[in-house]
Amino acid sequence: MRTAYCVETVRSAERELMARLRDGALMQRAAAGLGAACAELLGRVYGSRVVLLVGSGDNGGDCLYAGARLARRGAGVTAVLLAPDRTHAGGLAALRRAGGGVARPGTAEAVIERADLVVDGIVGIGGKGGLRPDAAALAEAAERARAAVVAVDLPSGVDADTGEVHGAAVRADLTVTFGTHKPGLLIDPAREYAGSVRLVDIGLGPELPAEAELEALQHADVAALLPVPGSESDKYRRGVVGIAAGSARYPGAAVLAVSGALRGGAGAVRYVGPAGDAVISRFPETLVSDKGPRKAGRVQAWVVGPGAGDDAATVAEVLAEDVPVLIDADGLRLADRDTVRARTAPTLMTPHAGEAAALLGVAREEVEGARLASVRELAGRYAATVLLKGSTTLVADSAGGPVRVNATGTSWLATAGSGDVLSGLAGSLLAAGLSAVDAGSAAAYLHGLAGRFAADGAPVGAHDVAEAIPRAWRDVRD
Repeated sequence: MRTAYCVETVRSAERELMARLRDGALMQRAAAGLGAACAELLGRVYGSRVVLLVGSGDNGGDCLYAGARLARRGAGVTAVLLAPDRTHAGGLAALRRAGGGVARPGTAEAVIERADLVVDGIVGIGGKGGLRPDAAALAEAAERARAAVVAVDLPSGVDADTGEVHGAAVRADLTVTFGTHKPGLLIDPAREYAGSVRLVDIGLGPELPAEAELEALQHADVAALLPVPGSESDKYRRGVVGIAAGSARYPGAAVLAVSGALRGGAGAVRYVGPAGDAVISRFPETLVSDKGPRKAGRVQAWVVGPGAGDDAATVAEVLAEDVPVLIDADGLRLADRDTVRARTAPTLMTPHAGEAAALLGVAREEVEGARLASVRELAGRYAATVLLKGSTTLVADSAGGPVRVNATGTSWLATAGSGDVLSGLAGSLLAAGLSAVDAGSAAAYLHGLAGRFAADGAPVGAHDVAEAIPRAWRDVRD
């Protein structure tokens, strides 16, 4: 599992570690890792042209010491100093001893245009807001140049704690981060600015608290969550998921939600709604009823809302059930907030940015620009677990534990019906006994992976994603 910690936590851990190390040792560890990553990216260090964008903080020091290491290996290294009177003195002296130089005033952009590699050490993890005009001009020059861009700890101009980007920021090909990931490296929109992320171990791990601010599951973590039937299992012991979805106008939503549920580990799927004929013709193993949720038979979890239109009565009936409930699509609009908050069984809500914006009463752009704050706010308002869909999916619960982030998906998943498949898959995992956070996290991981397998770089339909879930499941388990 990858974990991420906020700036305050990281700085506290750094202080604890530095108290036991000789002066400057931590910066040298960071510079060694940064220099090695830059050398690997360059391939051939000798004769390459490297430009360092150096601010006044410790990131600038890391940048200068790493530049000195590259200069000793034969690179031509030039530092652009944004605050000459506050530049890290030891780092600048090391660079000059190694044969590196400082760009003359007025030549910075021309130097960047000739570079093979630009290293961004403008602002550290404590930076807030976009870049100032002088720094923004350098970031723009780096983006125009053919050089590769490496960010030190995180791209300058992005918010380390939230992943928000307010104004100009550096766009990196590679971000070399130290000690632990920072939330902004894993959450869009900042994640798009980070490029590939390489974590350098500087010995910070023992100083960090056990509970992180952010968690990103990996194959082994998801494999440990997935239900596996035992020798005594039957369909009821494995869990039965109910799907209340679809309408005369949107029967396909019901079919797609059922398709995800059938591949999600539960022992059986019950469907209630007006699209029974469409569901049974596509999936004859489905248990279909037209008598409403209360008379559908035994279920361990419900999914309600995909393609439901204005059927508020069914949504209310499902929410009254004392089993886990997943609310998606039209169900989000129809669900009464007080009713959701009063539920004692787990509730998992799965909005995309537009639906989240409607629930919060803000513009969609506000949710997209502040995804972490938005998912936490929704979870608190509804006293529920919220899965905020998007290029990075976030899962937060109302108790305030670590937020889960998932980035296994592909932009090809932005297709009609994809969310219906995810709802069915997550609902099935709820019925199999997973908590709302684990069900949402594991479903998002599998769904994203299935999307990648199904698309393979080409357009894909929601039904293709559903059919690829078994492959994703096997890939994770194996």
